[in-house]
Amino acid sequence: MCDFNSLSDSEKTHYHTLLLTCANNYGGLNFFLQLIHALRSASKEPLCSPHQDFLFEFGDIRWGKTIFNDKVQLIEQIRNEKRSNLLMDKEGKEYKRILNLIRTLSPMTFSVRPSLRDDGEGFDFKVFETIDEKNVKLNPIFEAMFFCSEATVKKILTYKVKD
Repeated sequence: MCDFNSLSDSEKTHYHTLLLTCANNYGGLNFFLQLIHALRSASKEPLCSPHQDFLFEFGDIRWGKTIFNDKVQLIEQIRNEKRSNLLMDKEGKEYKRILNLIRTLSPMTFSVRPSLRDDGEGFDFKVFETIDEKNVKLNPIFEAMFFCSEATVKKILTYKVKD
């Protein structure tokens, strides 16, 4: 998803709609982009926060479990391999680590809330999208929030849908 230019028009439209809904529920495009900027500007990896939260002037993100750096690095590795299904290679040496990652992080829900309820109700998302027990992929909202560049997220949000 973070390589937005290589996506088909239907995929671009899907991701645009998904992120635009999140942005609108957070208080609008500018607040959402400021949140993305704050996440990228953080001195430490926000996902590894021992308090399971990321506090920001215009809101916060909370989750229920500490994520250790080795899990974040494994997610980065998976993203770099551009896997459409995380569980496709049962014979691979990383299969057991990836399965453990999925079992650990699947129950977690991230809650994004603006500081003023008048700005919006916020939104929730999970780390993975589970299609069935053998097909699991990274949730595009999770990927956009924590891994895509600010420029890519802005490009997705400002994409003009073709009729």
